[in-house]
Amino acid sequence: MSHRGLKRYGLRGGEPLVRKDAPEIIACLGQLGIELAITTNGIRIDEMMDELIQANVKAINISLDTLEREKFLKITRRDLFDRVKRNIDLALQHQIRLKINVVVMKGLNENEILDFIELTRDNRLEIRFIEFMPFSGNRWTSNQVFTLQEILLKAAERYEIIPLPQEPNDTSKKYKVPGYIGSFAVISTMSEPFCGTCNRMRLTADGKLKNCLFSKGETDLLTALRNGEEILPLIQQNINEKAKALGGQFSGVFESIDTAALENRSMITIGG
Repeated sequence: MSHRGLKRYGLRGGEPLVRKDAPEIIACLGQLGIELAITTNGIRIDEMMDELIQANVKAINISLDTLEREKFLKITRRDLFDRVKRNIDLALQHQIRLKINVVVMKGLNENEILDFIELTRDNRLEIRFIEFMPFSGNRWTSNQVFTLQEILLKAAERYEIIPLPQEPNDTSKKYKVPGYIGSFAVISTMSEPFCGTCNRMRLTADGKLKNCLFSKGETDLLTALRNGEEILPLIQQNINEKAKALGGQFSGVFESIDTAALENRSMITIGG
């Protein structure tokens, strides 16, 4: 089949592995002949590992904002830190390409940046530090953003760091500590946007296509599909309407963003 230029599918959340039909969905996607990646909170990986392997899942992104058990409980309201940690080890044992997504926020976890980087010493994984972004309901303020440059300065307190080559459509800037097996990266959406080379599209769980995390507009593919309409023209139109930067909602420095004027969904309903 023609994939119309698609090179990779990402199954994201909320939490995709809590669906009762997750095994069936994963199996179907695994038959498309395109690399399948999954973003998860890491809790159910052990229960789903057989299905993930059978579907030829090559990459798993685990969202984990802290390496401290008590802080994990505070953030997630679940006492499951040890299970997530075991599932990280399980994914590594199965040689699945693993990324750990860390949303860095001042006053919450910026003091753990060095601890996360230290995980790359002996583990073939990538730590991805993500600048805190504004979405509906997440109480974003600019003074909570810990920027790319601040992250690099923190890393330099302990490590020599070297930049790694960038792929044409990378959304992260990649770095490595010499001699360490793994690497780390920074998604600098707020301080140094990468919109000019971003080629990501997002399909929400209710069938709406978004051409940017911050796009106001959405294209309803599900209704069109149910009505027997052609959806490729709708997809192309959505792509053509992609704003120059940040969904057309923000301009200038991130410190001046007015969240009251934000028109968007929450991150978990977009697909984080």
